[in-house]
Amino acid sequence: MPNIDRREFLKLVGAGGVSVGAGFMLRESTKHPREYLIPHVVAPEDISSGLSTWYNSVCSMCPAGCGISVRTREGRAKKIEGNLSHPVSQGRLCALGQAGLQALYNPDRLTAPMRRNGEGTFEEITWEQGLKQVGDRLDLLRAAGRGNRVALLTTGVRGHLAQLFESFMRQLGSPRLLHYDYDHPHTLYAANQQFFGEDRLPYYDLQNTRLLLSFGADYLSNWISPVHHSLGFGESRQGPADVRGRFVQIEPRMSISGAAADEWIPARPGTEGILALGLAHHIIAEGNYSGADRDAWMAALADYTADAVAEQTGVPATTITRLADSFVDTAPSLAIGGGSAGNHSNGVDTLVAVNALNYLVGNIGQEGGLVFNPEPAGPALQQHQASYSTMLELAEAAHHGEIDVLIINGTNPVFTLPPTAEFESALAQIPLVVSLSSFLDETTALADVILPSHTYLESWGDDFPEPGVGFSVGAVSQPVVSPLYNTRGTGDIILDLARRMGSSSVMPWQSMEEFLKYGWQRIYQRGDSQTLAQGFDAFWTSVLKAGAWGETKSGNTAFSLNPDVIAGIGVAPPEFSGSEDDYPFILHPYLSPNFHDGRGANLPWMQELPDPMTSIMYGSWVEMNPLTAQQMELSEGDLVDIQSPHGQLRVPVFIYPAIMPNVIAIPIGQGHGEYGRYAKDRGVNPIQILSPQLEPVTGSLASSATRVNVSATGKRVKLVKTGGTSRDLGRNIIQTTGGSGVEVSSVSSNSIPITEVTS
Repeated sequence: MPNIDRREFLKLVGAGGVSVGAGFMLRESTKHPREYLIPHVVAPEDISSGLSTWYNSVCSMCPAGCGISVRTREGRAKKIEGNLSHPVSQGRLCALGQAGLQALYNPDRLTAPMRRNGEGTFEEITWEQGLKQVGDRLDLLRAAGRGNRVALLTTGVRGHLAQLFESFMRQLGSPRLLHYDYDHPHTLYAANQQFFGEDRLPYYDLQNTRLLLSFGADYLSNWISPVHHSLGFGESRQGPADVRGRFVQIEPRMSISGAAADEWIPARPGTEGILALGLAHHIIAEGNYSGADRDAWMAALADYTADAVAEQTGVPATTITRLADSFVDTAPSLAIGGGSAGNHSNGVDTLVAVNALNYLVGNIGQEGGLVFNPEPAGPALQQHQASYSTMLELAEAAHHGEIDVLIINGTNPVFTLPPTAEFESALAQIPLVVSLSSFLDETTALADVILPSHTYLESWGDDFPEPGVGFSVGAVSQPVVSPLYNTRGTGDIILDLARRMGSSSVMPWQSMEEFLKYGWQRIYQRGDSQTLAQGFDAFWTSVLKAGAWGETKSGNTAFSLNPDVIAGIGVAPPEFSGSEDDYPFILHPYLSPNFHDGRGANLPWMQELPDPMTSIMYGSWVEMNPLTAQQMELSEGDLVDIQSPHGQLRVPVFIYPAIMPNVIAIPIGQGHGEYGRYAKDRGVNPIQILSPQLEPVTGSLASSATRVNVSATGKRVKLVKTGGTSRDLGRNIIQTTGGSGVEVSSVSSNSIPITEVTS
C-alpha cells in the first residue's frame, strides 16, 4: 500500500486505533505517482510502438486469492505480476500465478459449446442450442417439483459467484450444491472450530513472529496462502541473527519450507500431534503456564511425557524439551499445522494439539502470533465445501438414479478422487452431465454438453480472501482482454439458465458485471462519509483501478477456551491401510509446487520449471531415502512398481536424503489421461493408488494413510533434471543422525542440521 507502512498499519488495526473505516486503504492505494514522458532518441530493441495498459484483478490459479496486475498491449495480455496494493500478494506472485497467461492462450482451450453426438464424439453447437437443451431440462424438473435431482459441483469459489450459485440452486429447490477441491483443509477448519469456535481461518502472523514451529504445513509452497506466507517469512528473516525469526519444520519428508528453515526435524508420519502434546506437557510441567486451568491441562497431558513421546515419534526427548523451552522463551512464537500432518486418520486431533501450543504461550490475538479474522465483507459460504465422504454420497446418489442433471464447474474429480470412489462410473449413470470447464480434462471428457467458460482473465468476478490478513479485504476480478473465443463467463451462463427456467424475477441481472455492482452496493454502504460522498460509480471505478478494497475492522480479540476441549484433548496413533509386513512403506503424496493438484499440468511453463527440491522436469518420480535404496540395490532412474492395496504405479527412483527410511514420496499433479497436449500421458497420479481411509471427524480423505510396497522392475530411465549428482566434495557437510536417535548436529547452526535420515 503506497504511503502506508504495513507493520504500522497492522499495529493500528490490532489496537483499534484507526477510525477512518471502509475505503481508507482504497483511497491510499489509488494515489498515482507523477509520470514523466521522456522520448528515446534511439529506442531499445525490445520496445515497439504502442502503450502498455495495466489492469488490476484477482488470480484464480489457486485458492489463495492474490491480487494481480496484468500488462496488456495492443489488446493482448503480456505479463502478470502481483498487485502492490493488494494485502495478500503485495506486489509478489508465484510461478503458477504468472503462468496464468498460458491458460488464456493455451492451444487446447475449448473454443465453443459442444455436445456429444450419437457416435460418442463431440460436435460443435451454438450457444442457443446448448443453453436451450440444458435450460429446458432444468425448467422441466423444476416445474415437476423434481429440482432436487439437479446437482451443481464446482471448484471452491468465493464472493458473489458463490452467492449466485446458491441462489440458482435455491430456485431449483435443490440442496445439492457442492464445492470440491482435493486440497481443501477440512481438518484445519474443524480443528479451529473445535478449539476456538471460529468458522474462519485465523491470520498467522509469520512476519512478526520470532519462532515458528510448523507441523507439516508447507507454508512456502502450497499451504493456504503461500505468497503471503513467503512475504512474512522474508520480512521475519531480514533482521540480524539475534533478532530475526527462527523457523523449525517438522515433517517426515523435507518440503520447500523445511529446506528454508533453520532446523528440519523428521517425525514419524502421523505423530506430529503427539509431538505437539509432548511440547505442551513439558511447558506445563516446567511451570511455564500458570492459567486457572493448569491442573486440567496437566491431567489431560499426563501420558505425553518427553520420553513417551520420543518413543512414538522418533524425535529425541532432548529435542522435545529444547523446542518446548524455546517456544516459551522466544516471544512472540507461533505454531502452525497442516499439509500431511492434517491428512492422517488423526488429522483434526493433531491440529487441535497444535492450537493448544498457541494457547499455552499466550500468543492468540497477539502480533507475531495467531490473530482472528473479522467477518468477510462479502459472501463466504464454507458450509458447501464437500469432503471425500460428501463426494461418495454424491456418487452413490448417481448410482441409485437420484440425479438427473449434474453441472460441473472448474473441478476435476475424476482425476483428484481415488478410483475406489467410483466417480467415473457414477457420471455414466446421470442422464445429463454439463461441464462449464475451459479445458477438456478427465471429467469434462465424460460430459454430454460443454458450455465453456471464459478464463479468469476474460471474466468478471470478485474475491474475499480466506484466510484473511487480519482485517477485511475484497477485490474485483475484471476482464483484462476481450474474449478470445466463443466462450462466456460462468456467472453469465448461470444467469442465462436462470432466465430459461423462469427465475428472472428473483435473479433479474442481465450479466455478472451487473450482479457484482448490485452486491458491491452493500459494501459501498459500509464506507465512511468521504467514501459515500463520492457516489457509487466513483467508488466502483476506484475499486477497479486499485484492485483491492479494505477497511480497518479487525477480528475478535477476546477468547475463552471451553473446558471440554481440555478434557477431550489427545491424539491417537495414526491408522494405515494394509499390513506393515505386506506393505512396509508409507506413501507420502504431496502437492506439486508447480502443478498444485494437477490444475497446472497443462501449462508448458510449469512443465519446464524444475521442481525446487529435485530439479526434475516433465515427469514423475518416487523419492527414497539413500539407505533404503542401498538396501534394495536401487539407484537413480531405476523403474520400480509401487503397489498399494488399491492399485499400482510404475515410476523412476530419485534418491532423496531428507526423507525417513520407511517413507516414500510422490508428487501430485502429473498422470493426466486428458487435459491437453502438455499434460496428457505424462508421469503418474499417486491419487490413483490411495486407500479410501477417512479422517472420522470431517469425513475427508486421509491421503497420507496408505501403505505400499516397492519392487524393482530391472528397467531404467534417465530423469530429466537440471541438477547434477549430489556429492560432498570432501567438505564434510552432510550430517546424519544414528539409529539411536542422538542428535549429531549443532543446534545453533543456521543450515539444515539433518540432511540424511537413518532412523
